[in-house]
Amino acid sequence: MDIKRLIIFVVFSFSILMLWDAWQAKNQPVSDVSKTADAAIVDASLPAASSADDVNSDDTSNVDKLAPGERIKVNTDLYQAEISTIGGDLRHLTLNKHRADGKGEGRFVLMDDNAANTMLYVAQSGLIGADLPNHKTVFTSEVNNYSMQAGADALKVKLSWAGNGLTVDKIYTFHRGQYEIEVTHVIHNASGAEVIPSVYYQITHDSESNQGSAFMPTFTGGAYYTDADKFKKIKFTEMADANLSLKTKDGWIGIIQHYFASAWIPKAGTQDEFYTKQLADNLYAVGVVNPVGKIAPDATAEISATLFSGPQTEADLEAAAPGLEYAVDYGWLTIIAKPLFWLLSKIHGFIGNWGVAIIILTIMLKAAFFKLSAASYRSMAHMREMAPRMQSLKEKFGDDKQKLQQAMMEMYRKEKINPLSGCLPILVQIPVFIALYWVLLGSVELRHAPFFGWITDLSAKDPYYILPILMGASMIIQTYLNPAPADPLQAKVMKIMPVVFSIFFFFFPAGLVLYWLVNNILSIAQQWYINKTIHAEALAKKGSAKR
Repeated sequence: MDIKRLIIFVVFSFSILMLWDAWQAKNQPVSDVSKTADAAIVDASLPAASSADDVNSDDTSNVDKLAPGERIKVNTDLYQAEISTIGGDLRHLTLNKHRADGKGEGRFVLMDDNAANTMLYVAQSGLIGADLPNHKTVFTSEVNNYSMQAGADALKVKLSWAGNGLTVDKIYTFHRGQYEIEVTHVIHNASGAEVIPSVYYQITHDSESNQGSAFMPTFTGGAYYTDADKFKKIKFTEMADANLSLKTKDGWIGIIQHYFASAWIPKAGTQDEFYTKQLADNLYAVGVVNPVGKIAPDATAEISATLFSGPQTEADLEAAAPGLEYAVDYGWLTIIAKPLFWLLSKIHGFIGNWGVAIIILTIMLKAAFFKLSAASYRSMAHMREMAPRMQSLKEKFGDDKQKLQQAMMEMYRKEKINPLSGCLPILVQIPVFIALYWVLLGSVELRHAPFFGWITDLSAKDPYYILPILMGASMIIQTYLNPAPADPLQAKVMKIMPVVFSIFFFFFPAGLVLYWLVNNILSIAQQWYINKTIHAEALAKKGSAKR
């Protein structure tokens, strides 16, 4: 892609992204938002005293004041988890198969309540009504250390509470090879009176952590999916403006961030209500509440939900819940991005190296757009051949721009050249390039994926900036293959742009830079060949004219 068209591409891309973001903000669903927080987690059949404020009252704005309780440690094939006896909260979650950010050798910590980490990210659940336990109630556990045994398919962790003639067992079930944690409340009513509780599940998260960098900002915030509304994201600032209260019988609600997600998935068919709430200046909760139903004296009720918490790998997301795969947010070009990722994954399945897969996919895309690119390059080549004649016209007509334009249009007409013919091919390709950009930026599969040599993580910047420098060199070569702009100032800008863009790409993930570099090399080869062909045709035409 030549420098002029690269500038057009970048401006067009960011313009579309800004327009889309503005459209999303303007068209955020408002029919179910701006209700009170009480409506968000209370069913109409519950006593009036059971409210959202009751559930989340006294929650702290400082992570170091969150009551710690005793810790129950859980080790499975996928997780190292810690569950607090306070509320039976899931307070810490380490993903065994994913490395920590950066060059650290540790595992990735998804959830934590450690004040030293300046992050609060916990999964909570509880009951509303009849003085049943919520996420601030103290539970007990007979065992403080659980490990999944070899050959076992599941591991159950049970916490218990008793009071007022009621007993509640809160059971976490971890499944081998799955990022889905089943959370079950078993309620036995020996109080002698009927009770009508509701159950809620929520994720509490601060608004400061996991926000990406200045050069590569990423989204961390709420998200939900229903069959009616489809996938929606909710920024923390939007949660601060208004509480969400959305009734549904399907879907999920949770927190998404770059590469990872956590979502509560209630049983389909129940009358659920999704909600959000600001708990403090930088602390928010997203969750779901649904009624358990009437529990008669001496009767037992059981209700379950699934907590997905793990990487945004497409297979795991699709297996967990309908619509959860949209947590990998490719934006408005999902319809193009998903097939591209599918193709990239298939190539990786054969090759076994994501960097090589990116190169092969880039070659395939270049081949698919070969004719379109050729049309654009031919137009540029013709303009390059016409450059000396255009300079002569400029010298002839001087500052008379009207006559200069008329002479240029006449020259284009005689030579059968359309100076705009190179624009349409690149406009057709832009959506594909933007879609592939999002695929390479958002795919957790590329996180810590090595290429070769010094490139040990395709999702991180090149540590020695070799790829960005090579890409800058390729852009400089392209400037010499393109016709020089007639305007001296524009010509200077075109020479500076490769340096400017190289600096930007110093901070881009290596996988993205690799794609652009390969695309540039292929473009240079194609453009050089077409320039050579057009130049030979021009020389032949001049030779025949002399004879």
